[in-house]
Amino acid sequence: MRAAVLHETGQDKLDVHDDVEAVGFGPGKVKLRIRATGLCHSDISAMNGVLPQPAPFVPGHEGAGEVIDVGDGVTGISPGDRVLVCWLPACGSCPSCKRGQSHLCLTGFLGAGTPNFKRPGGDVFGFAGTGTFAEEVVISAMSAVPIPDDVPYDVAALIGCGVTTGLGAALNTAKVEAGSSVAVIGCGGVGISAIQGARAAGAAQIVAVDPVEGRREAAIRFGASEAVAPEALQDAKERITSGEGFDYVFEVVGKSATARTAYETTRRGGTLCVVGAGAMDDFLRFNMFELFFDEKRVLPSLYGGGDVLRSYERAIALWRAGRIDLEGLITHRVRLAEINDALDQMRTGEALRTCIEI
Repeated sequence: MRAAVLHETGQDKLDVHDDVEAVGFGPGKVKLRIRATGLCHSDISAMNGVLPQPAPFVPGHEGAGEVIDVGDGVTGISPGDRVLVCWLPACGSCPSCKRGQSHLCLTGFLGAGTPNFKRPGGDVFGFAGTGTFAEEVVISAMSAVPIPDDVPYDVAALIGCGVTTGLGAALNTAKVEAGSSVAVIGCGGVGISAIQGARAAGAAQIVAVDPVEGRREAAIRFGASEAVAPEALQDAKERITSGEGFDYVFEVVGKSATARTAYETTRRGGTLCVVGAGAMDDFLRFNMFELFFDEKRVLPSLYGGGDVLRSYERAIALWRAGRIDLEGLITHRVRLAEINDALDQMRTGEALRTCIEI
């Protein structure tokens, strides 16, 4: 079968091979035929080494498809079912799950260090234990979540990561209140989803911040009250909040510099929500006095910060009701052979989300 492979961490191009085999099928596993997958910035972060991932590997973790086969002991899923890929499944029995923090469950990561592909030259890993830039993939049955028939594969793929992450940051982690002021720094697919979440929660002002003009224009279409370049954020803070700062600021870039800017843009007693996935050697600094005196809440948000299965259901319900726009997030479509075009579109900021049709 065909799959896009990164041979060494640090390479900026993927090679599409037709001699890749999905391996590891057995008890508790399912084999999927991937139909659509989104390109998430985390895939690029894994390629360049910002996120740890053994190589060689098949990127992709935001996918949807149909079940080809199920292993022994798998219940609730049958061949032919339509599913989305959950890259961070919950086991339901670990301490995190029992505390109601299933998004912090690490059980799904236990298999991430085991190759789930192979080529004639050796083993190949799947990013985050998945690897959706492939025609077929073998994953844990916990990672295959059935989707209703009215949800297209491309929409379901986005719900599998970017949409859930952005919506959840606003609705689960920050718990944006009606009538509040919001700033979102970084307006790719996840940032736009955070904007939509803030709008659904009833925020009165939503300021989108991004250096790319096309993304700023898109942010307005998706519900931002205004959109500014980074150098104009301070002016927006002065105009909209009389210099006090925003009630909620979302950092969706994954850099300490933008997180520091976000902190300084948050009002005293307000909430900074860190959504971007950054590097382990990129440190964010505060002094102890400002932490104490300003009483700003600093809330990291992993995968939307809540029960992902409930978050999926909520995203579908909001989409059906016309409260959020998911199809509009897909600005580009490519075939697997054109995967490097998708990477370029992501790096330049041209695309919100590129759908790779497998």
